[in-house]
Amino acid sequence: MEYFLDMPSRYNSYENASTVLLPVPFDGTSTFVKGADKGPQAIIDASDSIELYDVEEEVEIYTCGIHTAQSVKQLQTVEEMTQEVYLRTNKYILDKKLICLLGGEHSVSLGAIKAVSEIYKPLTVLQLDAHADLRESYHDSKYNHACVMRRAQELAKVVQVGIRNVCIEEKPFIVPQNMFYAHKIYGHKEWMLQAINQLDKNVYLTIDLDCFDPSIVPSTGTPLPGGMLWQDVIEFLSLVIKHKNVVGFDVVELCPNPYDKSSDVLAAVLVYKIITKIMKKNMPLYK
Repeated sequence: MEYFLDMPSRYNSYENASTVLLPVPFDGTSTFVKGADKGPQAIIDASDSIELYDVEEEVEIYTCGIHTAQSVKQLQTVEEMTQEVYLRTNKYILDKKLICLLGGEHSVSLGAIKAVSEIYKPLTVLQLDAHADLRESYHDSKYNHACVMRRAQELAKVVQVGIRNVCIEEKPFIVPQNMFYAHKIYGHKEWMLQAINQLDKNVYLTIDLDCFDPSIVPSTGTPLPGGMLWQDVIEFLSLVIKHKNVVGFDVVELCPNPYDKSSDVLAAVLVYKIITKIMKKNMPLYK
């Protein structure tokens, strides 16, 4: 496994890095298209095609250091994977690193959310997704990828954006003021500040790539029509980062397609752009 971005190797040093990317190639509970375990490497590979200079922010933020950690090893159960992610994330936080997970299916987020929730209080988990992921249990597991936000609710406040698929069993766990359905926010802008007003000071951001419309991100395990578009997502994330303290994030559910690399590139650009916006805000040298 190579490191993220085509940058001089000295900027991948853990000691000098402001950010740690943790690849979690786990696909143990997904139930439709398989292949999310190939997502982390596909994002890293696609990042070689990205220019290091961000034309919007006018910085080369990689010089703050972005360390690509060794992947979480292939573990047999979702519980083992969750514990390993928790331990690794906890170490990175204590070392004052911004943590980013590269998924993997959405269940990989829970270990990081648990670690972050123990250190940053109060905390809101901000989820961009097509699916509510609020089942109490699915396929005899409380840790299935379809249950990840239900487990997150047990640790922190959850605000959900872009949702357009809910099962009837999830409805009791939906908090109306914290739910921003895709069909209700389409074509509007005022929802963005309304959503931000629901967030606590500290935010963990979890982005399932199926939040995007499949016209721009087809390579995901459970694509659904009616999703969000690039500019709206970036505008919203820019406002979140401006107004809140984003303490970690993940990008999950990329299922690479060998015949179309556009989804891989979008995921890689998204990761770098989020890091750029957070670091530019937090490091005076780049303001």
